[in-house]
Amino acid sequence: MKNFKTQILLKSVQILFLITALYLTSCSDNEPKVQPIEEGTEMIDFAFLKANNPNLSGDVYLNKEGNTFKGRVPYTVDIKNLVASYIQNGLEVEVNNTVQDAGITANDFTNKVTFTVKTTDGRAQDYEVDVTYFTGLPIVYVNTVGNVPIDSKDVEVDGFFEVNGVRNFSAIESSEMEIRGRGNSTWSIHPKKPYQMKLSDKTEVLGMPKDKKWIFLAEYSDKTLMRNKIAFEMGYLSNLDWTPKSEFAEVFVNNEYVGTYNISQKVEESSNRVNLGDTGYLLEIDQLERLDPEDVYFRTNDFLINIKEPDLEYNSSEYNYVKDLVNEFELVLKSSDFKNPTTGYAKYIDVDSFIDWYLISEITKNQDSRDFSSIFLNVMPGEKIKMGPLWDFDLAFGNVNYSEATNPTGFWVKDHKWYARLFQDPVFVNKVKSRFSYFKSNQNLILNKMDFYANYLKYAQDENDAKWNVLGNYVWPNPVVYNTYQEEVNHLKNWYTERMNWLSTAYNSL
Repeated sequence: MKNFKTQILLKSVQILFLITALYLTSCSDNEPKVQPIEEGTEMIDFAFLKANNPNLSGDVYLNKEGNTFKGRVPYTVDIKNLVASYIQNGLEVEVNNTVQDAGITANDFTNKVTFTVKTTDGRAQDYEVDVTYFTGLPIVYVNTVGNVPIDSKDVEVDGFFEVNGVRNFSAIESSEMEIRGRGNSTWSIHPKKPYQMKLSDKTEVLGMPKDKKWIFLAEYSDKTLMRNKIAFEMGYLSNLDWTPKSEFAEVFVNNEYVGTYNISQKVEESSNRVNLGDTGYLLEIDQLERLDPEDVYFRTNDFLINIKEPDLEYNSSEYNYVKDLVNEFELVLKSSDFKNPTTGYAKYIDVDSFIDWYLISEITKNQDSRDFSSIFLNVMPGEKIKMGPLWDFDLAFGNVNYSEATNPTGFWVKDHKWYARLFQDPVFVNKVKSRFSYFKSNQNLILNKMDFYANYLKYAQDENDAKWNVLGNYVWPNPVVYNTYQEEVNHLKNWYTERMNWLSTAYNSL
């Protein structure tokens, strides 16, 4: 594209030349009739010039696609007060019936703006101006009191939380909060840190139902940024009682850009989350070294089970109830009569939830879902044990280099000690096979979701990589390294497709 100012100069020279030619012609003996300059409805170019927008680091020229101009501006500008410059050949330009002065009139470009070029004889043409603010994602600001760093998982830091919803989400004015680090390997190994924030009041955040606690997933080792999101999408297709909602956002901590985050609901008891009321239990299969000192847990022959909710005392009646229930289930599962539909394992567990949780974990071949952590269960007193909710899938879809979970072939979660026994029951196997056909029928939907999020994050992933320099570099525990974001997405899609094809054959052979 020619320099915008050069084009304005050329247009002025052309007009001056035309006026001069007409004047000279009018001085001839024949004195021909002077033809007026013909007006049109064309808008040729559109830009935001630094001279008129001091917060810009340079001039921003928009691309023309039909009758639409598209472009991006950095987060440093006030998008609600941008001054546009443009070239057009009409009488005047209007926005919402207000005449515009190029290079002078300011407008709010948060949403698409229609510029109308009008002529003296009543012709008009609309042009849509579509400006992306930064990456197009909502922007979250976290500011701690005194700019204290967030450098501990144990010590909460006071501060304020604010959201610029940009186009698609509601803004949140500065609100009091506490924030700390979270995670295990994601906290200790990677420079981009995950966080847990607690607001002073229950608040709707990025369109998600009101609550106080929110998780900032860094997705550092997942260069597509979407593995957790895609696993959640599978959860929304399932019959699991609840799957966390999440939204991508750009995050600034103490006025420093720290990258693109996946902001998620926390797995906890709440009427808007895991709805267990005052008496239900949220449990997690976990490892002793991962527990906090105040955690209360029990053991079965196969697993350590952490009681996440409610807060209990050892040997209380509530503690003994859930400990005995899960141990009794495991004992019956290992018994010779475990297949009995009345007195066997089916008496203790909600089979449908066990199957859906298993299939999503197996399809994604989630590293931790076999026996390590983030394996959640929930149960209401007097009711059956349910699996779920889903959580922690950044090391899924082959994103690990230290186990067989790297490969799209081979069973993984089927070797979970409970599931290994369940698969010895032909009734359970047939239900799994039938239910897998449902997820197989939604394979293209999931692939389309991957494409959707790749496009949705097209600017975000670039800014995130400019901050963290992950593309083209090894990040633990990536099994492959690609130079571009699209290659990472293609790898994810190819892995998932091969996985679904392998499972389809494998289940048919059971």
